Amino acid sequence: MPLDPHIAARIHLLEGIPGWDSGRTNPEHAAAFTEFAIDPEPYELPVNVEIGDDVVAGPHGPIPVRIYRPSGTTGLLPALLWNHGGGFVGGDLDMNESHVTSAELAHRARALVVAVDYRLANDGVQYPVPVDDVEAAWLWLAAHADGLGVDARRIAIGGASAGANLAAATVVRLVATGGILPSRLLLAYPALHFPFPALSDEVQAVMATLPDMIRFHPEGSRRMLLNYAGRSVDLPPEVMPGHAPLAGFPATRILVSEYDDIRPSGELFAEQLAEVGVLVETQLATGMLHGHLNRTPTLPEVSRSLDFFAEALRAGTTA
Repeated sequence: MPLDPHIAARIHLLEGIPGWDSGRTNPEHAAAFTEFAIDPEPYELPVNVEIGDDVVAGPHGPIPVRIYRPSGTTGLLPALLWNHGGGFVGGDLDMNESHVTSAELAHRARALVVAVDYRLANDGVQYPVPVDDVEAAWLWLAAHADGLGVDARRIAIGGASAGANLAAATVVRLVATGGILPSRLLLAYPALHFPFPALSDEVQAVMATLPDMIRFHPEGSRRMLLNYAGRSVDLPPEVMPGHAPLAGFPATRILVSEYDDIRPSGELFAEQLAEVGVLVETQLATGMLHGHLNRTPTLPEVSRSLDFFAEALRAGTTA
């Protein structure tokens, strides 16, 4: 499929911009980002979702979380612990990939969703601190299932991009330690290997035409890893879960963006899970770039992606 026409009509706005961070200091770049992010229609959060903030105790201090509860529900709810992306250095609870995604999944799946504001790899923070935060939030959610009105047998964990990495890393820990496992794992365009596997020639031909700022070139990917883990060799398996033992993982759904340098990591992870007998299902978000959950479901492919995860939350323990 070609690049989504709505995105294709705006991609020129990103030409010549060195990176996402430049939007913080360059007004012209900030304006270009804003225009690029405009979706086809105005969007409003689902009205039948109650949203509240809370704090979870963690080994490095308090961890802010945001809780999304569908209104008018009875009985125990399925639940999801959700982690935004941002290259381990960016993102927060207000970005669409956290706030909109969480509200939509709570609405579509009639599930309790807990979004985690884990510590970012800035100002000296590095691995294992972000994973520690996510693990602490997971243990809190599992321990407080009854009080939250959650079915303890149907608690999932997931995330997008770097957040998907942290979700999978938490599962690596839980498998290794015999901890309480999630009922399923939901991963959106995950970064799970280093180096990333190669793109197909067909996808690479399209990627080569896109602005550098939305690419994950090898050197930039290495810098991201060095910032997060402090090194790129002799890595603990949970830093890049695609290199960890995967037997014992829960049923998993993996969403990949069609035009994304990281796409092969998600696809390879699906093959690795299947090889050790884990039930896994993948979905390709056609015409989408990396991070497409930062847009809204007014784009049909974003809505389809949300339904892919919501369906898993509504189900039992199958993929």
